[in-house]
Amino acid sequence: MNFDAIIVGAGLAGLVAACELAARGKTVGIVDQEGEQNLGGQAFWSLGGLLMVDTPEQRRMGIKDSRELLTNDWMGSAQFDREEDHYPRKWAEAYIDFACTEMRPWLHDLGMRWFPVVGWAERGGSFADGHGNSVPRFHITWGTGPGTIEPFEKRARAFETDGKIKFYFRHRVTKLETKSGAVTGVIGEVLAPTQVERGAQSSRDVVGDFTLSSDAVIVTSGGIGGNHDLVRANWPTERLGAVPKTMISGVPHHVDGAMLGITEQAGGELINTDRMWHYVEGVNNWNSIWPKHGIRVLPGPSSMWFDAQGNRFKPPALPGFDTLGTLKEILATGYDYSWFVLTQKVIEKEFALSGSEQNPDFTSKSWKEVLKARLGQGATGPVEAFKEKGEDFVVANNLDDLIAGMNQRGGNLIDAAKLRAQIEARDSQIDNSFAKDAQVMAIHAARNYRGDRLIRTAKPHKFLDPKNGPLIAVKLHILTRKSLGGIHTDMNGQVLDADGSAIAGLYAAGEAAGFGGGGYHGYNSLEGTFLGGCIFSGRVAGRAALT
Repeated sequence: MNFDAIIVGAGLAGLVAACELAARGKTVGIVDQEGEQNLGGQAFWSLGGLLMVDTPEQRRMGIKDSRELLTNDWMGSAQFDREEDHYPRKWAEAYIDFACTEMRPWLHDLGMRWFPVVGWAERGGSFADGHGNSVPRFHITWGTGPGTIEPFEKRARAFETDGKIKFYFRHRVTKLETKSGAVTGVIGEVLAPTQVERGAQSSRDVVGDFTLSSDAVIVTSGGIGGNHDLVRANWPTERLGAVPKTMISGVPHHVDGAMLGITEQAGGELINTDRMWHYVEGVNNWNSIWPKHGIRVLPGPSSMWFDAQGNRFKPPALPGFDTLGTLKEILATGYDYSWFVLTQKVIEKEFALSGSEQNPDFTSKSWKEVLKARLGQGATGPVEAFKEKGEDFVVANNLDDLIAGMNQRGGNLIDAAKLRAQIEARDSQIDNSFAKDAQVMAIHAARNYRGDRLIRTAKPHKFLDPKNGPLIAVKLHILTRKSLGGIHTDMNGQVLDADGSAIAGLYAAGEAAGFGGGGYHGYNSLEGTFLGGCIFSGRVAGRAALT
């Protein structure tokens, strides 16, 4: 088969690029190693968060945001410092412009809508010119991940009916075909049909081979988070510390990074592969779908955070403030896990779980379900299920029993008297309106924002007061998630070789391209820029290819 363009990877970036190409009258083949049930890729499992600036949602919540403020936050987080950061920096500037101007109206015209309360992710907690969001910018798409995919999947299906797009599921690319220095198609293996549920590990049984030709190939195959061997091979030991002995997976098994090596074999350059984004609040999924399936706890600011030996972390290692900074602090202890200690009041108001399947109310697009889940008694159903069934949750009516449960799960490392003293010291600040405890001050600051006060931050209370119980401890693991580096591209998404020359016919977008240019986040993420980066870079590549 011959196409104008072939897209490798049927995730969000691939769908966006395909729709842009088909809208221009181009014929597009989309190949993916997984079955049709996985259309949309990782984005399906997401909470659907998008970083956007100066939106109606922000203004209604009293949030004043601007291009200048986002630029300060992004560059302070990215800390670009390498020669190869030329295009990543330019991609960051381009995304900032997109997020401040046409992003929301364009997506709105496609049918997307957002929850009215804007989330405040990655708050930073250090200096104004450093890492973190100065204001809430995390817009949860109505319908979460599936709602983010929906408009592009609908467009792609319509183009499929019109004969502009053809899907090739269970087709695994093993080589990019080249001729006279240009990429002219893909070669690969046809895998046996599979009926496994979305996200589950499928077979790699080969039943045939294939070759597809085109004038352009766009690689949108995602990152490496499901391949722990690749994560370990690229781990930035000098910057973050020793590689964790154990990790759990925040992405399915098929997120294997194979296309990165295949692109490199075709002459494409990989840059910033040591930059990665892994969460530190992962819990083992009691109802796993893929191997080592972990779920991230999306915490409010109130849970106390302790290392494996029961020492409280220092700011800005506070819940929801500095992901990679906290990762470094955890690994510096010599252990690869940590603990939250909280109360029933905290879990009811502040605990959310990342993912579309863990937020059925938002995913259903039902206001009735949202109000029932978020404003009713107790925590949400999925959170309560983890509290009851999750192997990493300890629930007790008193601190001694809680510590006994923690030690049972953590090897008797926690001294009960020391942990009690730290919690009592924190509790002593609750009745003090001039509190010096940085976390208590952060709680007060969070409640100054209407959104946090309404649905995200519990009223300050004493943890050891029985009326606020039961007490809860959560063992937190390192959760693999995103690659911040990847295939080096120019501003059109065209892949560059080691000499900085564009490879004819070869493009990359989404996580495979570090969400643009080979690493537009730099060293850190502000959140909401993963799905946003897939949409933006997919649109750029789809509009630039074959022009």
